[in-house]
Amino acid sequence: MTSPASVGGNDRLRLFCGFRLQAPTVDELERWQASDLRGRVVPRGNLHVTLAFLGSRPAGELPAVAEALRGAAVGVERPVFRVAGYRETRSVGMLVLEEDGDRAGPLVEDLHERLEALGVYRRERRPWLPHITVVRFRQRPRLRPAIPQLGAFGPSDAAVYHSALSPSGAQYTVLESAPLGG
Repeated sequence: MTSPASVGGNDRLRLFCGFRLQAPTVDELERWQASDLRGRVVPRGNLHVTLAFLGSRPAGELPAVAEALRGAAVGVERPVFRVAGYRETRSVGMLVLEEDGDRAGPLVEDLHERLEALGVYRRERRPWLPHITVVRFRQRPRLRPAIPQLGAFGPSDAAVYHSALSPSGAQYTVLESAPLGG
C-alpha cells in the first residue's frame, strides 16, 4: 500500500468519505457476522457508514476533499444510529440505519455540496441511505438474519478513505479524519 505522502499528485486514488464506527460497535458487528451471515463478510477494518463515494480521483485532490469533510463536520454533533433492518442488493447485504434526530443528514448535504463545488463528486439520484455493508456475495443468498442488538451507536469521527482493490477484496485505509464537533 502506498502511503498518501508518497503518492504523486497525478496518481489516482479510489476515494470515499464515511463515518468510522467505534470499537464496541465493530466488536458486536463482527460477532454477529460470524454467527448469522454467510458469504464474504466485510472485515472489521472496512465496516463504516458511507457518506460519499468519489471513485478514482487524482491524488492531488486529497487535501481539498479532506478540507471539505472537515468543513462539513465542524460543529455537527455526533449522530446516533439504530439498526432498522437488513437488506440485500444483487451483490451486498447491508444493515439499514435510522437516525435518532437529524445530525447526519445536514452533514451529508453540506459535504455533498462542498464536494460538488470542487468538481470531485456527482450526487446520486436517490437520497442518501445510511447503512453498513456487512457481507458481499456473487449470488444473492436471500439471507434473513436476526438483526444485531447494537442499541444506539454513533461514529467515532468522519474520514476520507482510500479503497485499494485486490483479488482478495478491497482494503480500506483512512487517509484523513475529521472530528465531529458540537
